[in-house]
Amino acid sequence: MTKFDKLEFSIDQSIVYPKHGVGNITGIQTQEISGMSIELYVIRFEKERMTLRVPTDKAVGVGMRCISNKDTMEKAFSTLKGKARIKRTMWSRRAQEYETKINSGSVIFLAEVVRDLHRSGDQSEQSYSERQIYEAAISRLAREVAAVEDICEKEALTKLEVVLTPEIAA
Repeated sequence: MTKFDKLEFSIDQSIVYPKHGVGNITGIQTQEISGMSIELYVIRFEKERMTLRVPTDKAVGVGMRCISNKDTMEKAFSTLKGKARIKRTMWSRRAQEYETKINSGSVIFLAEVVRDLHRSGDQSEQSYSERQIYEAAISRLAREVAAVEDICEKEALTKLEVVLTPEIAA
């Protein structure tokens, strides 16, 4: 699929917008901008209390996509169960890489960030910025899990915690 292909989304469909996570298409509008008639998706992000309008012909180019299917979600859960891979680079560079992954729109990249920054009870404390990035990643991942499995975000967070902390399940 090239970045000029046009995906058809429908009203009431849950989608993922890379920089904001899971949103819901509440409408499709036509607006006149600079003398041109432009068709727009109206997307509501409840968590941020924000509405975004995206030109329908630019949706694919900005990375907007349907929520993940069950297979992709299984791969994300497998990623979460894997061993954390923390590079030995400066925190500022790693933080930048984590932010890029979070804003990529990829559920697998989100799972990698959550896995790498998760701290169980026996590990050292996180810095404030590490905690902020972790919270952003797990919150966005939980919203997509909730949308895919049709559960509330709190249940999705609990499910993620169980996967990340196997001793809870035992």
